Amino acid sequence: MTKSRIRTVLEMIKFEHSVFALPFALTGALLAARASRHGWPTLWQVLWIVVTMVAARSAAMTVNRIVDLRYDRENPRTNKRALATGELSVQFAWVFTIAAVSIFLLAAWQLNRLALELAPLALAILFFYSFTKRFTNWSHLFLGVALGISPAAAWIAVTGGLDWRILILCAAVTLWVGGF
Repeated sequence: MTKSRIRTVLEMIKFEHSVFALPFALTGALLAARASRHGWPTLWQVLWIVVTMVAARSAAMTVNRIVDLRYDRENPRTNKRALATGELSVQFAWVFTIAAVSIFLLAAWQLNRLALELAPLALAILFFYSFTKRFTNWSHLFLGVALGISPAAAWIAVTGGLDWRILILCAAVTLWVGGF
């Protein structure tokens, strides 16, 4: 893959926005370690949490671009996007999505059993957002839920379980993003 094509793919998934999502997950990991007395998350856990976040977000953004392709082509603000112009094919986007989902599942497996078991639910939430724009004015709240589950996901990654206390941060992130 050429440098130009890599740049195009990174633009399609708005890779730089992945940095925006990471602090919520990493905060969840730190809170889990503190609350559960596991000590600091291991470097291994932090690595796989970052991989899961980037892979899940990359898959979700690609599905969003595929689902919105018709609208992206018609909208002057979005008609220059790679799928809308044909610079990247829909087939490529689906292959990229499958690769990102595979990496996400591998990373969840590396974390723990519960993370892997809940991975399909996380993907369903992330992918569902792309369709909410069709039937509700509250789609940003669904986007908030998609980002808001990241602290709980990281908590699960560190502890192998879930605690009600992390749901407070999840709700705060959900409502913060939903308020945009």
